[in-house]
Amino acid sequence: MNKKLWEASKQLKNNSNLFKFEKFISNKYNKNFSKDFEKIHKWSVSNSYDFWNSVWDFTSVKGAKNNQKPKKSSKFYKNIFLAKSKLNFAENLLPKNNSDKAITFISENGYRETKNWKKLNSNVKNISSFLKKLKIKSKDRVAAYMPNIPETVEAFLGTVAIGSIWSSCSPDFGINGVVERFSQIKPKILFVTNEYFYNGKRINILERIPNIIKRLPSIKHIVITNYPGKPEIKKIPKYKNIKTYTWKYIHQQSKVDLKFQKFDFEHELAILYSSGTTGKPKCICHKTGGVLLQHLKEHQLHCNIKENDNVFYFTTCGWMMWNWLISVLASKASIVLFDGSPMYKKEDLLIKIANKEDITLFGVSAKYIDALRKTNLNYTRKYKLSKLRTICSTGSPLSEDSFNYVYKNIKKNVHLASISGGTDIVSCFVLGNLYQPVYSGEIQNKGLGMNVRVFNEKGKSITNKKGELVCVNPFPSMPLKFWNDQNDNKFKKAYFSKFKNIWHHGDFARITNKNGFIIVGRSDTTLNPGGVRLGTAEIYSEIEKFKEINESLVVGQSWDNDIRIVLFVILNSKHELTENLLKKIKLQIKKNASPRHVPHKIIQVNDIPRTKSGKIVELAVKNIIEGNKIKNKEALANPLSLNQYVNIKELQY
Repeated sequence: MNKKLWEASKQLKNNSNLFKFEKFISNKYNKNFSKDFEKIHKWSVSNSYDFWNSVWDFTSVKGAKNNQKPKKSSKFYKNIFLAKSKLNFAENLLPKNNSDKAITFISENGYRETKNWKKLNSNVKNISSFLKKLKIKSKDRVAAYMPNIPETVEAFLGTVAIGSIWSSCSPDFGINGVVERFSQIKPKILFVTNEYFYNGKRINILERIPNIIKRLPSIKHIVITNYPGKPEIKKIPKYKNIKTYTWKYIHQQSKVDLKFQKFDFEHELAILYSSGTTGKPKCICHKTGGVLLQHLKEHQLHCNIKENDNVFYFTTCGWMMWNWLISVLASKASIVLFDGSPMYKKEDLLIKIANKEDITLFGVSAKYIDALRKTNLNYTRKYKLSKLRTICSTGSPLSEDSFNYVYKNIKKNVHLASISGGTDIVSCFVLGNLYQPVYSGEIQNKGLGMNVRVFNEKGKSITNKKGELVCVNPFPSMPLKFWNDQNDNKFKKAYFSKFKNIWHHGDFARITNKNGFIIVGRSDTTLNPGGVRLGTAEIYSEIEKFKEINESLVVGQSWDNDIRIVLFVILNSKHELTENLLKKIKLQIKKNASPRHVPHKIIQVNDIPRTKSGKIVELAVKNIIEGNKIKNKEALANPLSLNQYVNIKELQY
């Protein structure tokens, strides 16, 4: 039985947003929930329309709400919420226009700057006006290749303010990674930062641009921003048939008073990228209203974020947690952006920032907490963290050891909320709440409005056994579609092919006796090192360029509370897996995909398992190296090939 580590005080519960919401719906619908999260959750999924309608009202969404109840669709993903309601996403993320702090930026080298709400409003309006002058319209795609800096936030808000669709890649993605994503959505304009820094190293982004635009003919305009705290670019690069602008130029133009146009609740907001195991990354198109409502619910009701709070999440703008962080502005809280290595020159760099900046919610990955745990250092005496109320952990399952470490070595009185969801829904399925205790190794419960269960192979709900994480009711932050997906074929295959008309997420999970969740790992072959989902296709595309390699197979191996990438290769005759070849493989993957795609282990094999139709079977290899039973061996054309993957010495350390 998992140990109880923390429980909110009576005072904290009474002062929480969740309690205020409970009173709000109790009065509105004549209910009595008695601070019982299970009762509130049951009501929220049984009365889905009333629940999401109440979230809009309780969080004071700016917009025109239509109170007409929509008709239910027999297709899970065709259900719509708050139909015919209208709003502007950017307007809701700019609820203040005064001298209060809105954004703090800190780089790994200690450079710090702040931006108040008045300046943020002004800059967003300047960008929107500029985009309109370029004839960028509603539903046009705007792309960004930028680090986690204030200018990225302003470009995002300026884009969605006029109804254009935002899409971003962080600069740790190589040229191929960027092109594979943006080429599918055909953006008209690209925002780019001249450089970024990681672990003390300066990385030039501008030198990649000629190669990128050569392969992205849709781009007609480029806006170049300077990395914060660094000298301005002296010479602006010129590109054939493309107009180039500086950030400074945009804000020197004549000021236009921008009025926020209201768009449909279902209007396209942003395109994020998933990682399948074959082909290019899928382009997941998210909706304006659904994302806003879901984020407001998670921030205010689950994470207890309040006005003037200071919220930090370690993320890049290529991960969904960036979108989650930026939406915190809608709760009138300020956000803290960090760019660089989280342990540059000192293991406790981020904790030091949390202490100095009076962070109220500190968000990191499970991998980061595990890295701190391995230092065996105790930070409770060094840092008071007096304002810190919540620590969020996501990306991969947080181990019991890491749960215990946080309470023993970081802060005793804090709400540690392990959360889990995905890019697919740009939010969470399961997360924390202040009504229930925190138990070691467990996520506290389901998200309100989300009827999340664990199914066995036959599609039956189970508890205390490992099974497939599913959601059996529609929810507002379901994606609108996959971009360029005819008849929603890829979309349906991704989420609805395993269980009929039920969202299947691809995570193995277990529900405990206390209704908590333990996420075991991915049930498909998506890679998940450090909590960042990566597709195997991006690694395969680089391996194919090596004449020394005939075939390859890549899997993620559960290892040391994380996932490490393992690459198996079949070499062509007359070639050996030398140290030089190993270095060449890793360097090419790092350069053209990203550092995260680089395999931790590269192992030579003689054969690769395939189905009778010739498809490589990654999941079978993953199961074998993790000691799991292989299902459906008879579907393989060469089942004996699996024998060489059993008890491989190199995978024992």
